[in-house]
Amino acid sequence: MNKASFIPALALATLSLASCQNNNDRPYASGNFEATEVIVSSEGTGKLLSFKLEEGQHLTTGQSVGSIDTIQLYLKKLQLRSSGQSLQHKKSDVPVQIASLKEQLVKLHTERTRFAQLFAQKAATSKQVEDLDSQIKVVQKQLAAQVSTLERSNQSVSEESSAVDIQVAQIDDQLKKCRLTSPIQGTVLVKYVQAGELMTVGKPLFKIANVQTLFLRAYLTSDQLSQVKLGQTVKVVTDWGKDEQHETKGIVTWISDKAEFTPKSIQTRNERANLVYAIKVAVPNNSGYLKIGMYGEIAL
Repeated sequence: MNKASFIPALALATLSLASCQNNNDRPYASGNFEATEVIVSSEGTGKLLSFKLEEGQHLTTGQSVGSIDTIQLYLKKLQLRSSGQSLQHKKSDVPVQIASLKEQLVKLHTERTRFAQLFAQKAATSKQVEDLDSQIKVVQKQLAAQVSTLERSNQSVSEESSAVDIQVAQIDDQLKKCRLTSPIQGTVLVKYVQAGELMTVGKPLFKIANVQTLFLRAYLTSDQLSQVKLGQTVKVVTDWGKDEQHETKGIVTWISDKAEFTPKSIQTRNERANLVYAIKVAVPNNSGYLKIGMYGEIAL
């Protein structure tokens, strides 16, 4: 081959190689970044006294962010405590209540012993001894009946007292729920209320998400799905503007077991594919450059 014919052939081979590289560098799948968002709602009812957070603020787990008025709950708790103390005074002192019957029973036993001795000396009749035996049995039954009545009464008071204690515990739980805290560590995305507003149970307060790790929800066709598995490390590419791209590694944490129609906003490697499978790739976001809703691409 002469030099003149070699140059066009070399150019054709170079163009073909570049085309193959472009095809290989084509995004394997694409999607948008999302985070696990939590909408924190009110668990109490009352005026929102304070609400110390702003959108974009970073919160730690359990960090206090505000409080709801609790005066009515506190007053109800005081009332229940007073009722509980009043119930305790209704309890009977069983030994004191049965002391007179016990004393009477001791005297009857003493008399019975004395008359038994007299009967042995023929100084008393058998009927006198039998009468004392009958009186002792009567008093014993009265004593048993009174003890049973007093114990049932005390048991009833104890049950009422336990019911009051449970109500106090419920009030304590409601008081705790009026102290607003963050359930997770993350960044406040949306603030729905302001201090001074009236809160009801279930009213949204704020939305928070942990943006230290974002999830790229991408879509694969059925032929691509066989090449992906849970725990697999993939390359994630994002555009940072001005033709600048950033590459990082992510881990496949979820693969859908059901196919769905391709979302209009998503481009797949096979544009003709109608049914795709969603996957989630966990991507660390320690730098904070990744944002919820940002477009991203992945490749094996």
